[in-house]
Amino acid sequence: MTKEQGAFRTIGELSKELSIKPHILRYWEDQFAVLAPLKRAGARRHYRPEDVEVVKTINRLLNEEGYTIKGARKFLASRRRGPAMVEDAPQMAVTDVPLATDSQEENSLIMAELKSIRDKLSQALNHA
Repeated sequence: MTKEQGAFRTIGELSKELSIKPHILRYWEDQFAVLAPLKRAGARRHYRPEDVEVVKTINRLLNEEGYTIKGARKFLASRRRGPAMVEDAPQMAVTDVPLATDSQEENSLIMAELKSIRDKLSQALNHA
């Protein structure tokens, strides 16, 4: 018996559904602020549908696309901010923003991160 698409999932159910061990899900909660399932009596976690999508995105970034945790955090943060931040505008959840599907956008994110790393290395060499 499977739950409906919009139903909340316990950590065990989500673990089985996505083949991710529960301790990994708990670790990701510590590492990714955007992942915050509801905690009920006895600290039982209940993942909302948007939490499930965030877990799927994190899993894809880390295990399929080869991101580091730091890189995945940056990627998710850039998706949350969106193209223009306005103080009065409501904040969007990660699941409100579609994931990059064309490689051009993904390549530009990778290039920006590589340039940042290059600049940091250059500064470190200059100070050494």
